Amino acid sequence: MFTQLKPKNCAVALLGSAILAFGLYNIHSLSGVTEGGVLGLTLLLEHWFHLSPSITSLVMNALCYLLGWRLLGRNFILYSAIAGGGFALFYAIFEQFPPLWPQLVHMPLAAAVFGALFVGVGVGLSVLAGGAPGGDDALAMSLGHLTRLPLQWIYLASDLLVLLLSLSYIPLSRIAWSLLTVLISGQLIGLMQRLPFLKEPEAAG
Repeated sequence: MFTQLKPKNCAVALLGSAILAFGLYNIHSLSGVTEGGVLGLTLLLEHWFHLSPSITSLVMNALCYLLGWRLLGRNFILYSAIAGGGFALFYAIFEQFPPLWPQLVHMPLAAAVFGALFVGVGVGLSVLAGGAPGGDDALAMSLGHLTRLPLQWIYLASDLLVLLLSLSYIPLSRIAWSLLTVLISGQLIGLMQRLPFLKEPEAAG
């Protein structure tokens, strides 16, 4: 079952999940600047319909991974399991230490920019390796496969939709910082998807 997985891709997926977990713990969870996608949608459903994110996130992520499996194949699920499992493991490790930059609570611009860098590079590496660390990423990769649109524009469209809906209960100023971080992170993910160093071995095999 695992013979088709490439060690290089597995290592890159784990590296990406570590970078993502580091950024989310040390920046996003502390600063209040968030991402769009499934996370924002679960918070929206909780606010308006009193549905627990523990349930809605599970359902939405499962649906996104199911779509990814049907469109992108078994290896996608295996690499996603490595990336997602790595994220959970690394986040649990980082939680054992105090946040490195508590001052970012009072620096939303810096939090938005640096948070986006960690998310963009972390998710970008996992996507480049062939997996998706979260349901948002699985959905974006599946839609990219169907539409042939650049991945960064799919991220942007889905995040903008969620952020616009979130204006129904989140102040505009907070949405503005979140918009900045999704703009930067989505562009980074799309740029990294086009890096050749993992794609060339895949074509040769």
